[in-house]
Amino acid sequence: MTLPSLTERPDTRPHSFPTQAVIREVGLRDGLQSLPVVLPTEHKREWIRQAHAAGQREIEVGSFVPARLMPQLADTGELLAYARTLPGLFVSVLVPNLRGAELAISGGADLVMVPLSASHAHSLANLRKTPDEVVAEVARIRALRDASGARTLIDGGVGTAFGCSIQGEVAPQEVLRLMQALLDAGADRVSLADTVGYADPAGVRRLFEQALRIAGDRLWCGHFHDTRGLGLANAYAALEVGVSRFDASLAGIGGCPHAPGASGNVNTEDLAFMLESMGVPTGLDLPALLRLRAQLAQWLPDQPLQGTLWRAGFPKTFAPRGAVQAVAA
Repeated sequence: MTLPSLTERPDTRPHSFPTQAVIREVGLRDGLQSLPVVLPTEHKREWIRQAHAAGQREIEVGSFVPARLMPQLADTGELLAYARTLPGLFVSVLVPNLRGAELAISGGADLVMVPLSASHAHSLANLRKTPDEVVAEVARIRALRDASGARTLIDGGVGTAFGCSIQGEVAPQEVLRLMQALLDAGADRVSLADTVGYADPAGVRRLFEQALRIAGDRLWCGHFHDTRGLGLANAYAALEVGVSRFDASLAGIGGCPHAPGASGNVNTEDLAFMLESMGVPTGLDLPALLRLRAQLAQWLPDQPLQGTLWRAGFPKTFAPRGAVQAVAA
């Protein structure tokens, strides 16, 4: 009997798992905006360059918000312009309003993510708008996009989908209502986010199953935080029902100002390792990601970084695929 080599791992995916997965890097936006320091633009450009070289093909480079409110993201326009020079890179930007969308669309962003909080209280605290006012803003952004003739996709990101640290319970039916409202308003895609780390795998499975029945292939991705150590477990639960695109942050940086004790986003390199270990290709060069993480640790020497793969390394039973063909955007 001939055993498979480490570089020819058998396909061990459960039949329900996607045949491949995409990891969207959101550390440059969701990660850096939560830190009390401003990473120099040249370091951010190098982050984008190295992430692209490691096989990442979807990167959220920042957000068009006033620099006085979020100086960490003041160079988003410059980063958008740089990222668009890299071949095959699908570049996204978060925009909270019509003005931000104008800048992103004129800058050639492939996708704008418009955040909506299903929690009324969180929406007012974070965006100073009700959830339905955000839906109306998406309709205006869609009209702007169509009038400009741009191909920029619009993603309505439904946050606090599993609960809220201000409001408490968020009814699943309200999450689904707002998701449908975003699609009706003209969003091309919708996503679900566990903004404050309240989700558990069973709840993730239930809500994503319902969301997929409504949105189908317009359900863009799952966004999980590791606030209570369930980030990877929640991503696994979403994967089980067919979700194949996930937001993640290098070294797990990030969080939410309304989530006390938050440890950050799901860790990019740990998530990639989990998926690859299970036979779900990500197109990522894991050793290159770990080298980039080490670089980030030098750039942010006094900031808390998360994750475990960088500390423990690869098990002897796992051979990193290395630089393989990237998953297409």
